[in-house]
Amino acid sequence: MIDIPAPLRLRLDGDALVRNWQTLDRMSGRAACGAAVKANGYGLGAVEVARRLAGAGCRDFFVSNWREAVELAPLGLAVSVLHGVRDEDMAAARAGIARPVLNTPAQVARWKAGGGGACDVMVDTGMNRLGVSAQDIADGLLDGLTIETLMSHLACADEDAAMNAVQRDRFAALQGMTGARRMSLANSAGIALGHDYAFDLTRPGLAVYGGVPRGELGDAVVPVVTMEAQVLQRRLVRAGESVGYNATWTAKADTEIAIVNLGYADGYFRGFSDHGIASSNALSLPVIGRVSMDLVAVALPEGTTLPEADWLSFDTDLRGAAARSGMSQYELLTSLGTRFSRCWT
Repeated sequence: MIDIPAPLRLRLDGDALVRNWQTLDRMSGRAACGAAVKANGYGLGAVEVARRLAGAGCRDFFVSNWREAVELAPLGLAVSVLHGVRDEDMAAARAGIARPVLNTPAQVARWKAGGGGACDVMVDTGMNRLGVSAQDIADGLLDGLTIETLMSHLACADEDAAMNAVQRDRFAALQGMTGARRMSLANSAGIALGHDYAFDLTRPGLAVYGGVPRGELGDAVVPVVTMEAQVLQRRLVRAGESVGYNATWTAKADTEIAIVNLGYADGYFRGFSDHGIASSNALSLPVIGRVSMDLVAVALPEGTTLPEADWLSFDTDLRGAAARSGMSQYELLTSLGTRFSRCWT
């Protein structure tokens, strides 16, 4: 296969990734700090992310399904599969490449029937998503299991909601009831809520990758990802002429623009239309007109030197990009497309 350099790339700062995890580790107090590397490491590349975090001391990793676990298997890490175990997953699960996080009575029964072994368990404390109930536990559903970690998940940790304390207290009430070696509740935002949410193990995701789910993390977390794409064409748009689909932007004066190799197929969504920000050598350049599948236009100040094939960076402030686009920080990261080359520095 011919190796052709991609016209768009992600510059990924390995030092920043490690620094964010170390910050979250310190904020976790006495609790161990793991890392969610599901969704291909939040779009950055799960194997490379996990390799770097393991080198920094991370010992617990979380993925959604067994295909993700298989991808990480060559690294020999302690991986938990959050969606549990289906019949189709049992061969991989019994091979010992990861632990299932059992979520339902049927999954518990399946795991016991398959011979058991170390597992994790999710208990629902109010989110009404995945997890067995506290009543299931009281009724003995988990009896006979070898549980490494009992988990739950906060529904509103990114807000100052009363539900946070309710879930914390419900979870704390389960201490000693399951034989679990550890208890784990806090995600990235949960870590910022304080040490009484940390229990024995925290499971940050977004903040490891430079996202800021709560204001308390704003000065602690640093950007990891820089999205860059090449200029395909420069052109002069005369006053009164429009740019892009549906002619949503019209030049008030003669305007130099650059057409760039980036679009919503790459995860640069239409929400950035007339709201996105590109940059070149500290110069801020507004995105104009509709973002299309493969292309985006930016306006250039008069006298800007920006030749074809030069590179522009786009919306490097993840929190600001989320506000401008109307997408969540999670969506912006996990939607980063396969057409980017991923370049670790």
